[in-house]
Amino acid sequence: QVQVVESGGGLVQSGGSLRLSCAASGRIGLIYAMGWFRQAPGKEREFVAAASWIPDLTYYDDSAKGRFIISTTSVKKTVYLQMNSLKPEDTAVYYCAARETFLEATVAESRQYRYWGQGTQVTVYS
Repeated sequence: QVQVVESGGGLVQSGGSLRLSCAASGRIGLIYAMGWFRQAPGKEREFVAAASWIPDLTYYDDSAKGRFIISTTSVKKTVYLQMNSLKPEDTAVYYCAARETFLEATVAESRQYRYWGQGTQVTVYS
């Protein structure tokens, strides 16, 4: 099995930055990609960004492009999400997830991710 743990959320003023971290443990050899999703109150969970190891690529939702950067470590299956120029609409619980298979066309589909963290709250105030 695989366990996923996020950290790094918090309260930040609009225009500020936060860095989220996510570490997978257990049978990390099974993991081919990890991603970040978020869910705001009353809204559906939505894709933010993802990184795959095979192939070595990153993916972003349009809302994150140019502001967020996902990075990884190859050995420890750790991903980071550097969030810059934060806006109040970025306020949400951010979830890290890992998947055992990878198909580029499904990178944004939450149902394809088997392992999920508990989430970390990000609150951006104006």
